[in-house]
Amino acid sequence: MTSSQPPQPARPGSEPGRQNLDPHIDRYAARTAGMTASEIRALFAVASRPEVVSLAGGMPNLAALPLDSLSNQMAEVVAQDGLVALQYGSAQGVPVLREQICDVMALEGISAHPDDVVVTVGSQMGLDMVTRLFCDPGDVVIAEGPSYVGALGSFAAYQANVVHVAMDDDGLVPDNLREALSQAEKQGRRVKCLYTIPNFHNPAGVTLSVERRAEIVEICAEHDVLIIEDNPYGLLGFDGQTYPSLRSMAPENVVYLGSFSKTFASGLRVGWVLAPHAVREKMVLAAESATLCPPTLNQLVVSKYLSTHDWKGQIKTFRENYRERRDAMLAALEQHMPAGCTWTRPEGGFYVWVTVPEGVDTKAMLPRAVTARVAYASGTGFYADGFGSRQMRLSYCYPTPERIREGVRRLAGVLESEMELMRTFGSVSTRAVSGPQFPGPDTA
Repeated sequence: MTSSQPPQPARPGSEPGRQNLDPHIDRYAARTAGMTASEIRALFAVASRPEVVSLAGGMPNLAALPLDSLSNQMAEVVAQDGLVALQYGSAQGVPVLREQICDVMALEGISAHPDDVVVTVGSQMGLDMVTRLFCDPGDVVIAEGPSYVGALGSFAAYQANVVHVAMDDDGLVPDNLREALSQAEKQGRRVKCLYTIPNFHNPAGVTLSVERRAEIVEICAEHDVLIIEDNPYGLLGFDGQTYPSLRSMAPENVVYLGSFSKTFASGLRVGWVLAPHAVREKMVLAAESATLCPPTLNQLVVSKYLSTHDWKGQIKTFRENYRERRDAMLAALEQHMPAGCTWTRPEGGFYVWVTVPEGVDTKAMLPRAVTARVAYASGTGFYADGFGSRQMRLSYCYPTPERIREGVRRLAGVLESEMELMRTFGSVSTRAVSGPQFPGPDTA
């Protein structure tokens, strides 16, 4: 006897033909179906072994921090302000820190009022809040291709659809943005926002040219599209140059995300959102529902650091350290990588974006690279649509220059072997990923 009922769609997390051992499978929300862990996280237990050179993670190098004085000042915060530091606080954040954040943003031409700043537990929380407030299921988010894996994860969690727009060496291409917006409008799709990392892009390493910034702001205004400007690396330009922020050009149409993770200490998890004034109250409510309040102790530690340390000088030290590591990576790539490989040449930030010859699949190659004691982040994790199989992100921020050179040498050997296999047996078909990936600290 056959059933007249139509076939039911697969439940979130289930796999046809396999018994699922998760007893909660019927309880998950539909939006969990696209959640997948980042590829390198699955290999992290191996990749984090000391004999493996990891070029995968975006961990800042904190060795240059004045840890002795910082430890003393952290003790002072508890001793002098412990009853405040260890208590619940405002969902919007400590007022004095919000004032200091405005001073930090002024370096990039932003004129802001502390009332419009909302302190977050890292800028990833800010991404989540903005997406939750603005994106309904099915809405379109325009993002650079490739794009930050954490942003793609947030967009997927709220069931927004990502449309990628290509970049070149000068960042997001305005004509490509116009085309993407026009296509979406013709298809009747609602574009809610443009997500962009204009400075020293993660993962591409490129910077949006000054000439293009005003044009992109104008395009988004014409199409009534909100801009989410994610800027964790803006003060880490190797020549000390800072670029005018998109927020400084369009205060009422840009939500700006900032962080102390790259310029001070990532473990404190202190970031912020600068929202248009009309949006501020909803941002505070979103922050309240997510965490009740950000940790007051961490905020006061950051505030104490900003008020007592030469934080601009410390950023200069970071820039010099990262520039030395960038130079080591670019020189090693020139020396060791096989013909047919290309890469970006970042002027700041943490990352180089490498494109390998046609037919090589960096996702499929990753386990073999880890076996050869080197790790990277494969390109597919930075796209929402399965592209990126010929790309990889190499991070130079954490390893020493010597380790970087050795890691690139090992990686080049793996790639040479892969290309030899390809010449002998033909290319392996590219495997598309199932959806946006959710990062761990090792891939942020």
